[in-house]
Amino acid sequence: MKESFKTSNLLNIPNFLSIIRIILICPFVISVIRDNYFSAVVILAFSGVSDLFDGIIARKLNQVTKFGKIIDPAADKLTLMAVMVCVGLKFPKIFPFMILLILKESLMVIASIFLLKNKKAPTSAKWFGKVATVVFYVSVLVIIGLKAIFNVDNDCVNITLMVITAYFMFYAMWRYFKIFVLIIKNDKIT
Repeated sequence: MKESFKTSNLLNIPNFLSIIRIILICPFVISVIRDNYFSAVVILAFSGVSDLFDGIIARKLNQVTKFGKIIDPAADKLTLMAVMVCVGLKFPKIFPFMILLILKESLMVIASIFLLKNKKAPTSAKWFGKVATVVFYVSVLVIIGLKAIFNVDNDCVNITLMVITAYFMFYAMWRYFKIFVLIIKNDKIT
């Protein structure tokens, strides 16, 4: 199947879900700023579930497009960055972890841009990246959920969850870095 940017290919279910995830960033940020943690949990849970299913739907319905390959990771990165900043600011004890995760995400974006500028395709999402994202979402949902449901902000629980999340995120980054190096070596990028 030849991929293109034709309008008919842009408006499919997976791409629509990715666009919805980008739109949901604003209500999530507003909910966190206003301390409406229950709303933030619901929005983030929906965003996370739609992220899990858009790729599955794209493959099952044969709706993989060039636009989808761009909008899906963009939605992922924008959502992750917004969540990291908001949660880091609202829960100051985990702010240093969020800074590390933001740096990690920024490095991955820079690596992808480098490959694209050199006409090389960045690797698609791998299992370790998906696991790291799920761990991130679960950790943040627990942190915000405890605040929303029980009005609990337990530094020990929050820090423990962020240590686990950081481990998975940096493991994924290391694995992606190894792939990045292979792409450079195999394609002799100058």
